[in-house]
Amino acid sequence: MLRRTTVDTERVPASERFDMWLDLVARTASPLRIRSEHAHDFAARAEIVELDPVRVVNYRYPSLEAVGSSRLVRESAPEIYTLALTVTGDGAASQAGQSSVLGPREFIFYDGSRPHGVRHLGDHEGRDPARSVVAVIPHAALPLSRDRLAPLLGGRMSGTEGIGALLAQFLLQIAHHPEQYHAADAARLGTVGLDLVSTLLGRHLVAEEAVPAEVRRRALLTQVRAYIQRHLGDATLSPQVVADAHHVSLRTLHRLFEAEESTVASYVRELRLARCRHDLADPGLRGQPVQAIGARWGFPDKAHFSRVFRKAHGVGPQTWRAGHAAEVARSANPAASTVNPVGAD
Repeated sequence: MLRRTTVDTERVPASERFDMWLDLVARTASPLRIRSEHAHDFAARAEIVELDPVRVVNYRYPSLEAVGSSRLVRESAPEIYTLALTVTGDGAASQAGQSSVLGPREFIFYDGSRPHGVRHLGDHEGRDPARSVVAVIPHAALPLSRDRLAPLLGGRMSGTEGIGALLAQFLLQIAHHPEQYHAADAARLGTVGLDLVSTLLGRHLVAEEAVPAEVRRRALLTQVRAYIQRHLGDATLSPQVVADAHHVSLRTLHRLFEAEESTVASYVRELRLARCRHDLADPGLRGQPVQAIGARWGFPDKAHFSRVFRKAHGVGPQTWRAGHAAEVARSANPAASTVNPVGAD
């Protein structure tokens, strides 16, 4: 499981909660002067997931205003960028002469080493907690110079379309379900996150050429894979459809997968077979015909599904399902004598 640290102010007396939060923010992001009408009883929570080198923080807190003043910046000078996704509530942010008003599923980008201001209100006029997911990134990790990034400071970016939507989905998945990943995945996930952030920033600068080609390639590959996974059940999904959806040539798409020592078609096929195996092994779906499961994941022709499955696993889907059920039964009752049933594929 990815390493996660949870800080919950409700574990201490109400009088100590606000100071606990100030200390947390100073350690995980940058020192801020924070004001809140709820300072007397600041019920807040943060879940911190360490990737490499990105830190993802899932925040829940009452409405507040925060300022990173010139003095605080001079004293601490944190060499970090922050890309914050508003999940619920409304907010506003300002830096380098630019101000933005934020709603749910919008990003704000700022530099922790420069003065900035942030305001966040929860839902229902501030009565409910505000929620955000934040990526904290060292300056040195981004392949874009600080001068090049300056026009984006204090500006908002959409988290509902294109690369922004993919990055939002990535951050929310990491923040909410770190238990689904191994600790060994942290470096690879950190690379994926950095690639998506770099590409998003490059596009808003209208300067993708400033992003290294390999970073752009990996970000496009991540975007393509996510698209394929969302459309696995569409029997018309083809390399040409995928290429058209991403406004690249078929040749470019094939080169993208050659670097992964795979092909687009084989990637789609393996994903579909994996989803079919999952459903065939699910006791809750035991009553569903094999053909229905195949059709759900892009194999509408029963004979074709059987051939593809048999080529990959040595037996047809019906036999595989029966064998898996028998294996589960033997595991549950090792003393019982069980004969593997064989079905017709």
